[in-house]
Amino acid sequence: MMTALRLNLSPLREPLGFIKVLEWLAAIFAFGSCGAYVGRTVVSVLCSEGKNETLSATFSYPFRLSQVPLVSGNTTLCNRTVAETHLVGDSSSSVEFFVAIGVLAFLYCMAALLIYLGYMHVYRDSDFGPILDFLMTIVFAFFWLVCSSAWARGLQSVKDATGTEGIRSTLALCQEGGVVCEVTEFAPTRSLNVSVVFGYLNVIIWAGNAWFAYKETRWHAQKNSAQHGAGRGPVPAPI
Repeated sequence: MMTALRLNLSPLREPLGFIKVLEWLAAIFAFGSCGAYVGRTVVSVLCSEGKNETLSATFSYPFRLSQVPLVSGNTTLCNRTVAETHLVGDSSSSVEFFVAIGVLAFLYCMAALLIYLGYMHVYRDSDFGPILDFLMTIVFAFFWLVCSSAWARGLQSVKDATGTEGIRSTLALCQEGGVVCEVTEFAPTRSLNVSVVFGYLNVIIWAGNAWFAYKETRWHAQKNSAQHGAGRGPVPAPI
């Protein structure tokens, strides 16, 4: 049967298949490096009486910081009653969008590789498969650009909210005279930075792959045929 599975690994040696593997790996690193993140920020509060207090806030994906308590309940700090205080900010929409695109790209690459390795004879004998692949590649390149930019801004908001200046502006106690607040243990953001880097790397890979996907479509074949026909020029009439 023409539609029967024919396992053939040769497409992996071609740019179309090899780049799809790179896209698959880049998508895993992109959403995997931020989807399981847990961080902890420790704040030291230096009181005018010489007493030191310590606060901590643990936050994680999807970074709804406004739901993360910095001060739980009514607590006495530096001989003052401090009301319950939460961190400021919510980057959930940008990071969830980023992770969703990463997971969808991962699944699409799996499906595309299955077709390349098992049904390439069907893929190249039809117009629908190559055209759909080309259009989906363009769509993913665009969405990777959008979601990576959004998550880069969201990550910066997380860093600002959990930094010293962000904590000082959030906790009213830190703005009183004789009280100094300082973040002494920053939540590590290396994996989050990696996720942004891989997000933009996906933009480059998917945009580059668009050319190889386009070469499989009938549009490219028709363009080449038209150019070859124009290059030969008119056929001279017989004498």
